[in-house]
Amino acid sequence: MLTYNELRAKPKEFLCATGLHPEEAERLRPNFVTAYRKCYPIEKTMTGEARQRQIGGGSKGQLPTMEDKMLFILVYDKTYPLQTMQGLHFGLSQGRTNYWIHHLQPVLRQVLADLGMTPLRDGAQLAEASRLQETAADYITDGTDRQIQRPQDHTEQAAHYSGKQHAHSDKNLLVINIQSDRVEYLSPTVAGKVHDKKVADQAELIFPPGATLGKDTGFQGYEPTPLTFQPKKKPKGKELDGCDKFLNRIFSAIRIEVEHIIAGVKRCRIVKDILRNTKDNFSDLVIETACALHNFRVDCRHPIPPFNLLDWST
Repeated sequence: MLTYNELRAKPKEFLCATGLHPEEAERLRPNFVTAYRKCYPIEKTMTGEARQRQIGGGSKGQLPTMEDKMLFILVYDKTYPLQTMQGLHFGLSQGRTNYWIHHLQPVLRQVLADLGMTPLRDGAQLAEASRLQETAADYITDGTDRQIQRPQDHTEQAAHYSGKQHAHSDKNLLVINIQSDRVEYLSPTVAGKVHDKKVADQAELIFPPGATLGKDTGFQGYEPTPLTFQPKKKPKGKELDGCDKFLNRIFSAIRIEVEHIIAGVKRCRIVKDILRNTKDNFSDLVIETACALHNFRVDCRHPIPPFNLLDWST
C-alpha cells in the first residue's frame, strides 16, 4: 500500500507517480491542510451539516493523514488508473476510491489557487492581473481537445463529436505567456465540436496594452490586439512565395512553444487519456488543476528572477 512517507524516500518513484519532486510536494503539503479545512470546515460534517460530536472519533480509514490524502489525488491525476487499480494501491474499495477522488479534487485545486498557480478564467482580467505586469506581454493562444467517453444522450453526443478529431471531446482555449511558460488563461470547457475561433470570441479576452499575440491559421480574423501574428495560408491552387515561407517558419518556431506547454499540462494523464468520469463539471475541474500543476512545476523549476531597473550594474 502506498504511503507518503515511504514513497517520499524514493525520489525517482515519487516523481513518476506524482509528476512532482518530493521537495515540490513538501511545498504543497502545508497549504493542502489549509485548503482542506477551507473546503470542508472542521465544525461541519462531510455532508455540510453542523457537527454534533467532537471531531476525531470513529475509524481513521486508509488515508489517515493529510499527506496520504494529497498523495492519493496527485497519483490519480498523474497516472489516471482505473478506480479499482487506484484502490488497490491505497487499500480502498472501488466505491471508497470514487468517493475520495471527488472529495479531494476540489481540495487540490484550492491548494494551487491559494499559491496563485491557477490560470485566469475571466478574459477581462487578463489585462489587469498584477503578476502579468512583471513580465513582457507576449502571448500565444491555441485550443486543445480532450477525448471523453461517448455520451449516452443523442443530443449531447452530437454536440461533443468533433469531425476533425473523429472522436467525442471537450475543448478549452489556452493563452500562454511566452516569457514565463505559464498558462495565464483557460477558457470555460465547451463541446469539442465548437471551433477554436468561436471559443476565443466567446471568451472576450482583453490583453494588456502593447501585448503581442501569436495564433495559428484557425484564428483568421481574430484580432483582439493590434499586434498579432500567424502563418499565412497557401492560396488555393497556388504556392506561397519564398518570403512568406520564410516568415511562416519563423512564426512556427515561435508558436511551437504553445505545443510544449500543452504537452506539459497533459503530463497529467487525466487530461490526456479518454476521460471516464462523467460527473458534472469534473472535466473543467481537472483541466484547470492540470494547468495549475504545470504552472506550479514551472514556478518551482524555472523561477523568473526579479528585475530591478536601478540594479543595472549587475
